[in-house]
Amino acid sequence: MTEHLSIAGNTLAYDVTGQGPLVVLAHGIGDSRHSYRFLAPALAAAGYRVANVDIRGCGDSGLGWSGYSRTDIAADLVALVRHLGGPAVLVGQSISGGAATIAAATAPELITGIVELAPFTRQQPFDLAGLVRVKRFRRGFTQLAQVLLRGSLASWKKYLDLANPTKPADWDSELARIEAKLTEPGRMKALQAMCRTKPSDAGAQLPNVTCPVLVIEGSLDPDWADPRAEGEKIVADLPTGLGELVVIEGAGHYPHVQTPDEVLALTLPFLSRTLTRA
Repeated sequence: MTEHLSIAGNTLAYDVTGQGPLVVLAHGIGDSRHSYRFLAPALAAAGYRVANVDIRGCGDSGLGWSGYSRTDIAADLVALVRHLGGPAVLVGQSISGGAATIAAATAPELITGIVELAPFTRQQPFDLAGLVRVKRFRRGFTQLAQVLLRGSLASWKKYLDLANPTKPADWDSELARIEAKLTEPGRMKALQAMCRTKPSDAGAQLPNVTCPVLVIEGSLDPDWADPRAEGEKIVADLPTGLGELVVIEGAGHYPHVQTPDEVLALTLPFLSRTLTRA
């Protein structure tokens, strides 16, 4: 059953399943908690209490927030962990990977570990060489630019096609669900607002993280010319020994959708290490 948390006059929608130590799942832009439809039940079956949240402006959460930065999303995640009785491990994808970094750095008493899936956690310099050299990156950049500039739903769908190099069996119905949600008044505006934010706030907090961090990248992610190099830079900016990088070959920007079994196999040992003291 969907629950709602009131924050500053607005609401976050979330589901809680399972019993045990708390794991909070946060999706990327233009998506919803349904993004974790494969991972959430598997984590609950493995003995965790799983809170799957629609980040602000997305899914069934409210619109009209004052901001959509990673810092804003991080504050929501911390509020949800506090409301549910943490501590917790945060699993954040894309923009929420950066938000998880900020949450861990600013609320270390509540966050015992973070898993970042294809995260935007560092300021991104304009990669002209990558655009020239890597077709996948160039095509993704072009479609996202159309989303940012024109709010093009057609371009967002083309981006998702690139970002999921192989599709799950339910892809047609999932894409229809995403399209229906983004046609609701205000949803595309929220997506665009998130696209305009910069990950520099998350990058500035990387040295302040004190808990273990697992970064999972997909080798075919169209958001970077070299996803492995991006993951390595995140780990390098963390305090020594805290970060671990795994690259899943053939996965795109949504490894938890495209390769959920691989993500689960990586996440479960991490959870057993980071939540034993919770």
